[in-house]
Amino acid sequence: MTETASTAPAGGDVRLTGISKKYGTFQAVRPLDLTVPQGTFFALLGASGCGKTTTLRMIAGLEDPTTGTVFLGDRDVTDLPPHKRPVNTVFQSYALFPHLDIYENVAFGLRRRGITSVKKQVGEMLDLVQLGGYARRKPQQLSGGQQQRVAVARALINRPQVLLLDEPLGALDLKLRRQMQLELKRIQTEVGVTFVHVTHDQEEAMTMADTIAVMSAGRVEQLGTPGELYENPRTTFVANFLGTSNLIETEVLGADGTGLTVSGGGCRLTLPAGRCTAPTATGGKVLVGVRPEKIALTHADDAETVPEGRNRVPGRITGASFIGVSTQYVVDSPAGRGLEVYAQNIERDGRLVPGADVVLHWNPDHTFGLGADQDITAGEGEAA
Repeated sequence: MTETASTAPAGGDVRLTGISKKYGTFQAVRPLDLTVPQGTFFALLGASGCGKTTTLRMIAGLEDPTTGTVFLGDRDVTDLPPHKRPVNTVFQSYALFPHLDIYENVAFGLRRRGITSVKKQVGEMLDLVQLGGYARRKPQQLSGGQQQRVAVARALINRPQVLLLDEPLGALDLKLRRQMQLELKRIQTEVGVTFVHVTHDQEEAMTMADTIAVMSAGRVEQLGTPGELYENPRTTFVANFLGTSNLIETEVLGADGTGLTVSGGGCRLTLPAGRCTAPTATGGKVLVGVRPEKIALTHADDAETVPEGRNRVPGRITGASFIGVSTQYVVDSPAGRGLEVYAQNIERDGRLVPGADVVLHWNPDHTFGLGADQDITAGEGEAA
């Protein structure tokens, strides 16, 4: 092994080129190229076993890649051991030293490097994570969220080029996890260090990350901002894993430069050509998708009030669940069974109950199209 630096292609704090990992005959990570822009919050999102943690461990140097190269900035670190890489890692088990107080836990990395004057740096770091008044407490005297912030402070005080986070919020309860999502994003924004975060939780990734790589079976299914991935999924896996999608099997009736007209279950639907990743030849098959919160629900008696130009599908409510901010309906229709609709609880129509005939309608611009050769159920049941 060598420890010589070489020049990486420009463009990011972390760059993986042709990286892969095999364990015997099992391909944990298939060859991939990935660039993490400098100073961003980047998430590797996927279900258990998708390869996200293995990818993170190859960046950290805790796993040797089977093929490919790991660059940190302009330096090839593929053959460097973990302690010689400019990264620090925060794990789900925060691994704080129980016999040391919070001050000494945070100071540990500096003292290990022989730095004796640590008061200013430790104080600044404790203030950053809003634990300035807890310096002399022991880890067991802190809540899980506070311990998580100590672990982040201990990692950041070393001024790493990249901070790696492996499911750091997994041990927290839901309310605290949501608070810590905002805290981690605030800290990353303030310090400007590149964060690479592994998680199986879609809400967590979408709340914090500037860019998300959705992983499945050792490969990146799609890479983009949270908004891009949610609004324009390119595969059924991403459509189903990142939130919920209604996918309808349709046949193409015609297409022009701007729009596509399809038919599904006798219902005529339209969608923007730019939101369809499938071939659009007349007679071809397309999976048409729409998110549940994009759909409005109108009782069949008021069908004439639905504005012209909207996509319309008749149906019958088979289930309704009140969850506070919204009511979630399940509707069977000629276009598909089990279509989901999320209606905000503002002015509830008391007639919208199981057994009621309804019209589902939505803006055609909120519709996307995917290739019908894909598994329509891919990604279902894998979401957190």
